[in-house]
Amino acid sequence: MRARDLGVVVGEHPTGPNNAITDVTGVRVGHVTLDEPGSPGVHTGVTVVVPHDDIWTEPVFAGAHRLNGSGELTGLEWIRESGELTSAIGLTNTHSVGVVRDALVSAQVEARGEGVYWSLPVVGETYDGLLNDINGHHVRAEHVRSALDSARGGPVAEGNVGGGTGMICHGFKGGIGTSSRVTDTATGRYTVGVLVQANHGRRERLRINGVPVGERIGPDAVPLPEVSRRYEPGSGSIIVIVATDAPLLPHQCARLAQRSALAVSRVGGSGEQYSGDMMLAFATGNRGIPPYAWDEDPDAAVPEIPLRMVAPQLMTRLFDLTIEATEEAIVNVLTSATTLVGRNGLTAHALDHDLLHEALTTPFPEFQETR
Repeated sequence: MRARDLGVVVGEHPTGPNNAITDVTGVRVGHVTLDEPGSPGVHTGVTVVVPHDDIWTEPVFAGAHRLNGSGELTGLEWIRESGELTSAIGLTNTHSVGVVRDALVSAQVEARGEGVYWSLPVVGETYDGLLNDINGHHVRAEHVRSALDSARGGPVAEGNVGGGTGMICHGFKGGIGTSSRVTDTATGRYTVGVLVQANHGRRERLRINGVPVGERIGPDAVPLPEVSRRYEPGSGSIIVIVATDAPLLPHQCARLAQRSALAVSRVGGSGEQYSGDMMLAFATGNRGIPPYAWDEDPDAAVPEIPLRMVAPQLMTRLFDLTIEATEEAIVNVLTSATTLVGRNGLTAHALDHDLLHEALTTPFPEFQETR
């Protein structure tokens, strides 16, 4: 069940046909889910976002933002330096970043062949060690390959899937969520799509459309996962991937990534001390950027590349689309995820849909007093 299936509509702008990041033409998503109950308790996986079919040989412009840095999103230094995304994006658990990164390097070599070039793939992580045997290193290169091979457009599976399998969000079961928004301009339609891997937040801070849902559905109604006192409330992470077909330059991509952090805050995230809240935005509206290689004839290289840029006065609208899509993607995580009994019997309970409806429709006390 997605948020809109439950009557929960976030924002005012229309969605794309799938209400997913794949509404941006060419973007594909693939998951491999590893879910093995019992001992040692394997509840993890990998999710890949492919910006377009030729990403290994044709970069796109991108930009990044950090709300809080207790986490990892590899490849960001080169993105900040060059403004270019040169790989598919992988999402997994904290201790599997290396194997996913290496598998993406292999995928690029397979796509481009041998040559004098480097590969700096983008891989983000959130920590699933409460529910998953994270030190067992169960994600392997073949899982990444399978996620890439199965990446598709259209509807995207959400909740306990892929890299989000073992995640917890605002004290409820977390995971993967996605959403999109569209807007029409004088030169055509722009689409903004968002995908999140949500493993962040405190229960009492959860807000949906401004309603204090986390306060209304407290631990007495839906228990919090029983965790050691060693874990500070709100510890965790969220990775936000923003895609758009608007013709943005790198600095404009970075601005979209920054605005997605506002949506994390609107839902109740505050970038806690031990939360890794990392955002990446890429734009497919400018194509034709050549790949890096030193074994090609430099005299044959194209010296200039024609580019387009969204006018500054339209950026506010794209900010709004990004915020709305990110906010709804997080809510879709919560409504799509299902209760999981993880490692050592630890249980992450799903957000009960009936309780959510009650929380969203019960008038605020101050309204009741005036009636």
